[in-house]
Amino acid sequence: MTSGAALDDTYAEAFKSLYAEILITARDRMWLDHAIHAATGNASSTIMCDCEAGLDRYVGPGGDTSVSTPDGRPGAIVQFHLPRFRKERVGALERALLVRISQNVLTCPTTACFNLLDTTPYFKLGRKVAYFGDGYQFRDTRYGRSVWVVPILSGEFIIDRRFGYRDGLMGGNLWLFGKDLDSALAAAERCTGAIARTPGVITPFPGGVVGSGSKPGSRYSFAIASTYEQLCPTLRDTPGLESKLPHDVHAVMEIIIDGRDILSIIAATQAAIAAAVDTPGLVKISAGNYGGKLGKSLIYLHPDRQPVQ
Repeated sequence: MTSGAALDDTYAEAFKSLYAEILITARDRMWLDHAIHAATGNASSTIMCDCEAGLDRYVGPGGDTSVSTPDGRPGAIVQFHLPRFRKERVGALERALLVRISQNVLTCPTTACFNLLDTTPYFKLGRKVAYFGDGYQFRDTRYGRSVWVVPILSGEFIIDRRFGYRDGLMGGNLWLFGKDLDSALAAAERCTGAIARTPGVITPFPGGVVGSGSKPGSRYSFAIASTYEQLCPTLRDTPGLESKLPHDVHAVMEIIIDGRDILSIIAATQAAIAAAVDTPGLVKISAGNYGGKLGKSLIYLHPDRQPVQ
């Protein structure tokens, strides 16, 4: 980089996830957005949430038209991730999908729900959601797919019978150091805009941005994560605290990127950097890692440092 913010010679450290990918369709973008927001709500971080979830991209009419939807309506690809190191990861992912689809997609007017991962093993999720039909549900073939049809007050809810899952990645990240809150947030917004145009990834936090980046652990035994005090501007002059903030930085925003594979996260990372680097008031772009102790998928900020995948 010859202009704009400094780019640290470092990398983000992603770790393996177990993830599912579904397609939600609806009559129009308004009801599609309602379903997306509900199904991916309270899913910013598996520190406390049941999964990390978010919108990959819109497809079909009004979206990426290179991806068609089974029913020809506006659609959205949504991802759900859990850390692969969780012992109960398979059951926990199925539970997260069951709750979020049955309570937030089935209930949203005009929606349908389809699987995007043709894998073995898989979840027989359609049957479980279809029990809502109280015996009136039935199996059928619609749009050339094996589905369950559930009678509902507004007509029918259609859902695929099987939903696959496979390994993905979590924890790609960028740190944006700004001279003030406005510049850090403006850079973050540029990042999320670029990432949204990159297929195969999600940014699970509100608006895709973390305003309260954390570190593992806490002085309190009941907490598994806590504020990263060395990057808090208001703690810079606290006695006994070694601040890591440059002198001219007064706000830090973080972006978290989960995705289907390392190439997708690399592409999203580079798109975000290119979009944000010239933001007025942005001082530095960096990333967080644990020296390879958390995950083995390293996403370098400088593309020439990235090993061939």
